[in-house]
Amino acid sequence: MKLELHIVALMLISALLHASWNGLVKAETTDRLVSFMVVMVSGGVFALFFLPFVEIPAAAALPFLLASALIHYVYYFTLLNAYAHGDLSHVYPIARGSAPALVAVISAVVAGEFLTLREVAGVGLVSLGIGSLAIGRSASGGGDPLKATIFALITGALIAAYSVVDGLGARAAGNPLSYIVWLNLLESPGILIYVLAQRGWRIMPALRKVAGRAAIGGTIATFGYGIAIWALSLGAMAHVAALRETSVLFATLIGTRLLGESFGARRLAAALVVVAGLLLMNLR
Repeated sequence: MKLELHIVALMLISALLHASWNGLVKAETTDRLVSFMVVMVSGGVFALFFLPFVEIPAAAALPFLLASALIHYVYYFTLLNAYAHGDLSHVYPIARGSAPALVAVISAVVAGEFLTLREVAGVGLVSLGIGSLAIGRSASGGGDPLKATIFALITGALIAAYSVVDGLGARAAGNPLSYIVWLNLLESPGILIYVLAQRGWRIMPALRKVAGRAAIGGTIATFGYGIAIWALSLGAMAHVAALRETSVLFATLIGTRLLGESFGARRLAAALVVVAGLLLMNLR
């Protein structure tokens, strides 16, 4: 089941937003954990603003909301551990590149969304192109590449899991917007409590330095994943996941254009493979 052109366009915007907020968090040198907390709490603040304007999700969506919140908490744990052992350029492509193929398998099993042979080939090319960006990259500064890779692969599996859960949950909710709002409300408190327990009153100096940039990142992240959940609710979850993970390419472009990093022949080849995969999946 192919996506309509406007959904494809919105998902590419979602991917760009995802790459942008990750870039903001990555660039933070004061306290990355506090910055991450502000990003997540910002989503909760937006949810509180929209809460009076949305109905309570249908009861059928409650198990999906709870499951998604739990999966997201584990995902944050594995993601932060992956970054503790490896570089962003090593971890991010592995985690995001493994997710589309896993979503294709899971959505076929639990939702009956079977892909054609051409679409399977497209998902494979997208995953291959994104994952290849991690080839030859290892942890710097005393990290552990093996641990980074293991945590990144677990993170990819969790990304696939919450993508499918949120797709099914948004459909069961009756209104995807209400599902998005309530998911943000469930996610934010746990992150806030954890960081306060870790940092205590030491959080204040760092908070004053990172709050502005991280709040911008949180705004971008909330709208970006909100678009993704809305698209997931319309079906073709494997297509949505593949489009969302093009965020890796946007992150690469941000690095080359804004940070002066070299694009290189390998990155160009990877980008062309991803584009070929997306064309296979979405051209009628």
